Amino acid sequence: MTQVKTGDTVRIHYRGTLQDGTQFDSSEGRDPLQFQVGSGQIIPGLDKALPGMAVGEKKTVAVVADEAYGQRNPDASHAVPRGQIPDNIPLEVGTALQMRSPDGRAIAVTVVEVTDETVTLDANHPLAGKDLTFEIELVAIG
Repeated sequence: MTQVKTGDTVRIHYRGTLQDGTQFDSSEGRDPLQFQVGSGQIIPGLDKALPGMAVGEKKTVAVVADEAYGQRNPDASHAVPRGQIPDNIPLEVGTALQMRSPDGRAIAVTVVEVTDETVTLDANHPLAGKDLTFEIELVAIG
């Protein structure tokens, strides 16, 4: 029976949940996720769980924050004067926006606080600092 090894291209179905059981992502109703094992295309904790699996095998994988999206970085949250944000930009808490760094790179941010004077934007990944659980099924190798 063929087993996954680093460098193989695989396809998996998955369901990701938080520690309280809340689902944050799933491949249900979509094509399986395809990637090369060990290439850094997915979070490290999930990538490390695949070698040795066989097609059709299922497993549940607990992934700590450091092996997922890392710890929250308090320096990645910034208050911006409200007047610096164009009027056509929605400013509800939870709104995902995209900004440009001084060198032109796109940065995903989330509105986390709005006052009369400032808007606080957080560039941490929404799952940073969270331990995750994945139920995975290996659909194909190669």
